[in-house]
Amino acid sequence: MRLISSGRLHATFEFGDLRVISLRDGYIDMPPTRLRDEDGRPLDELPTTVPLAGGDLRLSVNAFFVTDGTRSILIDTGASDVWHDPTMGLIYDALDEAGIDRAQVTEVAITHRHEDHVSGLVAPDGSEAFTKLERVWIGAGDLSVFTGRLEPIRDRVVLVSEEVAINDWTTAVPTPGHTPGHTVYDVRSGTGHLLVWGDTVHVPTLQFDQPNVSWELDGDQAQARAARAALLQRLTRPHHFVAGAHLDSPGIARVTPSGDGYALEYLAPPIG
Repeated sequence: MRLISSGRLHATFEFGDLRVISLRDGYIDMPPTRLRDEDGRPLDELPTTVPLAGGDLRLSVNAFFVTDGTRSILIDTGASDVWHDPTMGLIYDALDEAGIDRAQVTEVAITHRHEDHVSGLVAPDGSEAFTKLERVWIGAGDLSVFTGRLEPIRDRVVLVSEEVAINDWTTAVPTPGHTPGHTVYDVRSGTGHLLVWGDTVHVPTLQFDQPNVSWELDGDQAQARAARAALLQRLTRPHHFVAGAHLDSPGIARVTPSGDGYALEYLAPPIG
């Protein structure tokens, strides 16, 4: 995995015979009380290694475009305008900056149903953001999101209920816990595996070192904790990398064991 170009809102990596482009949708600030211990209670105290912005946790929001030069897939789509927050909804600018025509996006894979991951399917003016869209993959437990403004896309949804190949180099892997349909996408090239996840980790400065720390919005905290443990262990295998929706942009890194937890090594410096 090698960084080959970057800008304010994107970073492009060479990954064997694939190109992986990280797209920055922006950032969101959340209160530290969202972090929970194993009994589901807010943490008593944050380590000094966890940075705060005005007393809040600042979470990057990333999506990822992967292509072999012929076929491509966009994994997550950002928030569009649903949060009415000027720090979010930048994915369309990121696509432009990276030189990706939205009409090129025919397949989308969604990690889970929350607004900052799926809402970008519809542009702020109410039109479909990707006019040539053919299929949208999402975990079966999260189908309920396709109502209201997303209802017109429902007929192109493909539900993931078990591990399934999306194309020659991407496999959908169900990892329920954060939501019933939370899904990780295993992207394979000739040089390794890239696990693209959504809300497996929210606060990278804490949850790699202390993976038992959960998030208030995990629908099933115990199940989410178990899924995170399994994925972190998987990532310690040789030639495995992670691309995380809430890792510091551009959000692509390698994971190694460290003490009772794990260490995260970014493959490119933060871009925002």
